[in-house]
This record gives sequence, structure tokens and C-alpha cells, in this order.
Amino acid sequence: MVGVPGERPDPTAGDGATAARRKDLAVYGTFLLVAFWVTSQIWVDPAGRVASLYSSDPAQVQFFMAHSVRVVLHGEFPFYTDQFNYPDGVNLMANTAVLALGIPMVPITLLFGPAVSFVVLVTVALAGTASAWYHVFSRHLVRRRLAAAVGGWFCGFSPAMLSHASWHPNIISQWLLPFIVWRVMVLTRSTRPVRDGALLALLVTVQAFINEEILLFTALACGVFLIAMVAQRPALWSAAWRPLAKGLPVCTLVAGSLLAYPLYIQFAGPMAYHGLSDAVRDYGNDIAAFFAPGSPTFGGHERANVNLAPNYSEENAFFGWSLSLIAVGIVVWLRREVLVRALAITGFFFAVLSLGERVSWWDRELFTGPWELLVRLPLLDAVVPTRFGLITSVVIGMLLALAVQRAWTLRGTEWRHAKTVTVAALVLALLPIVPMPLKVTSRPPVPDFITSGRWREYVGADQTLVPVPVPSMGNTHGMRWAASTNLDFKIPGGYFLAPRNGNTGDPGRFGGRPSGIGELLNEVATTGRAPKLNDRQRRRSLDELRHWNAAVLVLPVGQHHVEPLRNTVEQLVGPGRKELDVWVWDVRPLSARTPAA
Repeated sequence: MVGVPGERPDPTAGDGATAARRKDLAVYGTFLLVAFWVTSQIWVDPAGRVASLYSSDPAQVQFFMAHSVRVVLHGEFPFYTDQFNYPDGVNLMANTAVLALGIPMVPITLLFGPAVSFVVLVTVALAGTASAWYHVFSRHLVRRRLAAAVGGWFCGFSPAMLSHASWHPNIISQWLLPFIVWRVMVLTRSTRPVRDGALLALLVTVQAFINEEILLFTALACGVFLIAMVAQRPALWSAAWRPLAKGLPVCTLVAGSLLAYPLYIQFAGPMAYHGLSDAVRDYGNDIAAFFAPGSPTFGGHERANVNLAPNYSEENAFFGWSLSLIAVGIVVWLRREVLVRALAITGFFFAVLSLGERVSWWDRELFTGPWELLVRLPLLDAVVPTRFGLITSVVIGMLLALAVQRAWTLRGTEWRHAKTVTVAALVLALLPIVPMPLKVTSRPPVPDFITSGRWREYVGADQTLVPVPVPSMGNTHGMRWAASTNLDFKIPGGYFLAPRNGNTGDPGRFGGRPSGIGELLNEVATTGRAPKLNDRQRRRSLDELRHWNAAVLVLPVGQHHVEPLRNTVEQLVGPGRKELDVWVWDVRPLSARTPAA
């Protein structure tokens, strides 16, 4: 690795440049095929299929992809929007609006829709991350391309990456991270620290518009790794401190200048919040999660993994017994290498932090974890601790690459035995966690009333279309409707992070300020029971419709519990009428705002 004493691999040693490029292309092509295999069930029908168990995050990402279209075509403000949660709006910098992904995807979103953009993004993210790690490993960590391919494969298709693939393309889009790590290591021995600091700043800036949490993890991991290296060999500091002292301030100045305004909007702009919702702040891994295969893998089993992770979208460990033991065995085997010891320290450190505030074993709480001491620190108060396991995954990928490299560089009888043992160990370790196609379920189509543009007869520029039930964390179909039109109409509610009660600067929560009509309709959608409403509930509902400047309420005829929902809405605003495949209530006469005197 760059910045670590020792030899620097020659990317074309033993091969011609053409042969080396062919090997690289073969590896990249293999990674792309694996990514298509993982997402194959979604590719069958991108608009009609979604990952099973949870459908909210894909709908949110599709909404953000449509927002990028408006940024490019209409020059809309990129960091805040009132196209959902109207009229309060949503702070997009505080909601990972993936502008660095959404803007390049605008042509695909325009041509094929945000649902296709979503599956393209997931596929490219998996293959691109594996390819990026392979590229850096093969140039700066190991000589053997096989070793680099094994390490890159694990970094791109680890159980943690597969877990997030169904829901969080912003988290699995890690193709810049290998280059950020590489540039940090370059900086430790740079002869041109100003230039290298500026280059690092550009990478940091782009990554900030993909996912800031992953960027923070990368910075923390680099810091812990360098400390572990220097602690073992203090002489390294004498060579590294001067370029770091010049390059890091340049990086901070350049990146800080580029990100100053977006970060101001994030932390002090409209609908900014401070700290994560209590619902996710204490998410941690169970210790047993490190020894079970991930649910989306060959050896994984969803029921067996219940309660070992906060939910199935946050399985950030799940290496399986064999890989966990083999990773320890690699550290013992290569313990004389300073690099291996530093990696082991880094991986173990973040594995411990990933346990969260309360350390548990098979869902039985054991004791308070060290994260309890850090959770309230600035920036760390916005971190989901279970995701520290992503760092441990990358460390294991590096250890696998180093182990294969060592086995393939031995000679004679020792080489043959080492090669056999290594291949057997890799099969034993990796077979249980071979990626499987992501499980999917069907979701209702966007109504013809929306896709045909019939809604335009009702909704003006400053009015809202109110889906029934009102969009929320558990009901995001209305967000997909809006995304399918590239956000040509506004909606109330939605799935997002915002300050409690809509007060800028308050702690975060999922969703906007509480809504009486929203909670009522969501309860009916869940239970299928239509309550008998009183005059007070009707008046409150009309007040909220006026607050939203609602033009029309829309209920798909195929909605689950459609009749109880229709009955409830009719108690609130009167009879509706059926148009195409929805029930429609024109509430413009009821919700029109009274002009100021």
C-alpha cells in the first residue's frame, strides 16, 4: 500500500501491457455480470418490482433521482425542495439526496424513468465498487491480479454491501473510497503535498454529494490505520508529518470552500436538524452477527438472522463462522507484517464500535459498549453505529488479498501446499456468502390518472396532490407517483428526515410535523377499519388541507383496504368520483386559502 514501507507493485510485472489490460477487463466484466446476477429479479420489471420487506427507501431514492432532473432542466435549488412535505419542505443536504449520482443519471431518468435509474444505479454501484478496489489493490497493494480480484470481489459483494443493495445505493456507491484511501497514503510521503492535497479535496467533495456518512467512515478508518502504523514504527512519522502538515490544510481549505455553502444549508438552512432520530441512533450489531451468513447470500437465512441486526437493510457484518475464523488465521499467519497488524487493529476497532451502545449476544444484552462514550460527539451523533461494520468488511477484503498474494509468491513444495490450503480456505470462507439475487416483491403500478396527465386538470403550480393514504415512512407510493412525473406536482408528507415538529435545529425524526388526517388515513390503511368521524375531526382535516393548499385527493381503486379509505375520505370532504383507475375528490372549493384582509 502506498505510504507503507516496502516494495511498490509493478502493475505489468511478468505480463505485457496488453495482457494486463485483458486481465483487468476480464475482472471488470466478471464483476459486472455478478452485479447483474444480484439485481436480476429487479431488472425483470424495474417499475413493478421492489425489494421485499421494505419499499420506502427505493421510493425515496427515485424521488431524489427525479429531483436531479429538475435541477438540471429547470435550474431548481439543489439542496432544498418543497415538492414533498409541502409547505415546510425538506432539507436535501440532510437527507442524502445523492446529487453526485442523480445528476449524471439524468439522461436515463428522462428516457426510462426513475425506477430504471434506481436498478442501474444499484448494479453499477456494486460492480463499480468491486472494480475500484481491484484497481487500487492491483496497483498499490499486491502484485498478483488474482489476489486483487479476490479482495475487490469481497469489498464489492460482501454481505453488508448486498444487504444495503436493496435499499441504499448511496451507501454501496463506494467507487471513490479506494482512491480517497490511496491519495491519503500518497500524501504521507508526497513530494508535492499542495497538489496532492488539492486532488484529495476534489475526491472528498464529490463523495460528500454521494454519502457523507461513508466519507466520515473513510476518514476515521484512515486515521486509525495511520495511528496503528506509526505506533508500530514511530520512524514513519518523521517522514510523514511534513507532507501531511502541508497537504491536509490544503485539502481542508479546498474542500471546505467547495462545501461551505451546502454544509451551511445542511446544518443551518431550512428544515435542518441536529442529531439522528432515536429510532436509529442506537442501531448496533449483535456479536453473533459476525458469525452468521448474510440473508442475501447462499448460506444465509432470514429467520436465523432475526434480531442479530437492526433490520434486514442493516446487516453490516454477517461474515459467517468460516470467514471470521479464516480472517483471524490470516492475521496470525502474516502477523510479522506491520501492514497486517495495522489492518487487524483497524478492523477490530470498528467491529467493536459497530456493536453500538449496548453489547449483546444472540439478542441478550451483556454490557454497555464504548459507543456510549462517543454517541453525543459532534458529527458522530449523526452516525448509525452498526454501519462501522462496513469498515471491517473492507479490512477483511484487504487481508484476503494479502493472503492470496503471500500464498502465490511462495516457491517449491511450500508453494504447492500453501496454494492448496489457500484455495480450500477461500472456498470454505466465501462459498457460504456467495451473493444471491435480491429478493423482490410486486408493488402497485403508478395509476393511469398520474401517467396520463389527467391530474393536470386539477392541480396548479402552488397546489398539492394528496395521495390517499398520505405519504409517510410506511406509505411511499405517492412519492413514486410524483417521481414518475419528474416532480411536476407537489405532495404533502413523505419519507425523509426532518426536525421534530418542523422546528429547524431540533433533533431529527422521520417525517414532518404530525398530521391528523395523515395519521387517520394511515391507520385506516393499516387496520381496514373506517371510524365514525365527528365535526372536530372534519374541521381539523379541512384546516390541514388548506395548510397544504390541496387541490385533489387521489385514492387508487386497487389500494389495499380501498373501501374503508374511501368511506373515511367521504366523511371528511364528501363524495368522490371515479376517474380512470382512481377515486378523486376535488377539494379546491373547500381548501382554498382565505385571502388576507
